[in-house]
Amino acid sequence: EQIVVRIQGSGTYVAQQKYQSTLVEIRNIAEEIRARGHRHHSELHRLERVRANVMQARRFERPVGAWLFRSVIVHFENGLAIQVEDRHVNPQVAPDYLNQDFSSQTPNAYLMRVAPLQGVNFEIEACEPPPRIAEMLHMPASEPCLVLHRQTHSQGMVASVASLWHPASRYRFTGGF
Repeated sequence: EQIVVRIQGSGTYVAQQKYQSTLVEIRNIAEEIRARGHRHHSELHRLERVRANVMQARRFERPVGAWLFRSVIVHFENGLAIQVEDRHVNPQVAPDYLNQDFSSQTPNAYLMRVAPLQGVNFEIEACEPPPRIAEMLHMPASEPCLVLHRQTHSQGMVASVASLWHPASRYRFTGGF
């Protein structure tokens, strides 16, 4: 049941709980946390307008140098950092994105309201986080993260591209039909 961890020659220890998220649907992380009976809060690290580089322009099907919005937010569950959300947003589908108060709502909640989801593409990888991500998650940079890269579509265009970083020791993804 993953309640204890045994380390040969050292002893038996209580296992750190791994929070989980489903991939079958796109859910608001604050709602997921509340559904577990826990407390959500977030810290906004960045909210800005940026020019699309070559890779972003390709992902958004826009010209290089086109304006995008970017937010970087750390989400906490019961005071423990469980996700860094690094998101780029298409201003054509969410023109008021930079005017939102993301301490009272998540970007997901706002985007689902103004840009109803038409489709999604995603991939998951395990990798060591860059130092800044590790710092925001309060974890060693040598610890792996599970990273969900997600592209959402609305109004016939790419609405957002997000990289969601989770400490592998604290989080897991689940799914099923």
